[in-house]
Formats: sequence, structure tokens, C-alpha cells
Amino acid sequence: MKTAERTARPTPNLPGGSTIRLVDHPQGHYRFLTGIAPYSSGVIAMPGYEIVRARLAAPLPYRQGFELIDRHLDGCGRPPQALCAVELRIPEPLTFDGFAAFNADYQELLARKGLLVEGLNPIARTNVAPAVAPPEEAVLYAFSYTVPNPETRPTFVVAGAGDLRDQADLSPAAIVRPGDTTPAGLRAKATCVMEVMAARLQGLGLAWADVTAVDVYTVHSLSPLLVDVLLAPMGPAARHGVHWFYSRPPISGLDFEMDLRGVAREILVTP
Repeated sequence: MKTAERTARPTPNLPGGSTIRLVDHPQGHYRFLTGIAPYSSGVIAMPGYEIVRARLAAPLPYRQGFELIDRHLDGCGRPPQALCAVELRIPEPLTFDGFAAFNADYQELLARKGLLVEGLNPIARTNVAPAVAPPEEAVLYAFSYTVPNPETRPTFVVAGAGDLRDQADLSPAAIVRPGDTTPAGLRAKATCVMEVMAARLQGLGLAWADVTAVDVYTVHSLSPLLVDVLLAPMGPAARHGVHWFYSRPPISGLDFEMDLRGVAREILVTP
């Protein structure tokens, strides 16, 4: 089935500073904001559908996690293509080369399962390394999928982004203030990531008022950043606060990552 697509307004803070596309995924019943090969920048349910987030009671090795997703979607009467976002946890941050190798393996899995759309990866992703009690291998922590609902508000997931000037440039040269974890350095990193989050919301046709949950991933204190860098720019979303995961971004050298979502339902799945 050929996808329909529309072009979002130019968003300079998104990968490469170029115009991105909001692409229809008719089989999955959502639209995705184009990103890079390993993941899309975000997803939004089509009218008549909603995105549900499911968190695993106990994370599973991520390949087994995808088998659980298949069973869960089948039990819901949904096709495999209804999967629109995944949240992974890894043992420790990877080198840029290690991250590229992980992504190649991950994308091969998606391709084999028929989840790509005309060669594009529609699935949003967050992938971080817990600093306390990390898993022994890459695991699936949560996933999101679409279900019919004609009366819901717009529901969406914005993919995780770390402190890179260009989200499409997975190289050391793109790191914001590399190695600088001073208050000023962390402020610059967090400000960059917040700009990416805002730009992705704009690309999905949304605003901070539509957000129901904000996740932050860092091992550095949020106190100096919380009010003016994070909460104040969020406007109405600040009423929900932020969920701080004491974790590191997936690439060694990065210090700050975020993701967002706006959903009406979150469930717990027991493997």
C-alpha cells in the first residue's frame, strides 16, 4: 500500500535543519515524523484511533520483547504494523560505532517483521542506559501502539533525543559542549534538547498543551535546570512535572536526553 505524505513546516532544530515530512502509515493507523534510519522523530494517531502506551512489569531481552508485542497486538485484534514506538534499556552507553552496529541489528529486525514503510522507519524510539541496576543485555521496557477510538483527543509519542546539535549527525562533532558538565554546559545541553522536543511537537502539529508526560534521562542534577530551562518553556505541560530517570543517553559522551508523549491510556503488561 502506497503511503500518503505531507510536508511539515521547516523546523531548523530537527535533523539537519531541513524540511521534514509527516508521513501516513495506513496499515498502522498513525502518522510519523521522518527521522533517521534507526527511528522516526515521533508519531501521532490518525483520526479515529488512539495511541496506548504499555509498560512491561519486568523488561525482557528486546527480541523476546518483540515476540511479546506480537502476542499482545494479536490479542487486541491489531496488526503488527500498529506498533508505533518502543522504549529500550541497554547495559551501558555505546561508542558511536557500537550504536551504529546496534541500530543496524535493530533495523534488520524491523525490516524482517515487515514494519518499515517504503524503506522508512516509522517507529519512534527511546534507548537509554540505567545508571543503577542496569540490564545485562538490551531489553524492552515499554511500547506504544494504536487502537480504534473515534472520540479520543490527539495522542502521540515524541522520540527520545540527546544533546546533539544535529540529530541526524551521529558523530562526536555534533555533541553540544562535549565533556562539559558544568552548570553552564548542562544548561546548553538541556536547552538544545528542549528545542528539539518543541520542534518535533510543531512538526506533529501539536503544542506543549497536548503533552501528558515528560521523561528526562540524565545522571546530573535537574535542580539548576528545572524551573527556567525545563518547566517554564513547557507552559501548560509543566502541571504534569517531569519524570526523571537516573540514566544515561545511549551514546558515550552524551549527558542529557528527553522524550514526550500525550496519551489517554497507559497500561502494565505482564510477560
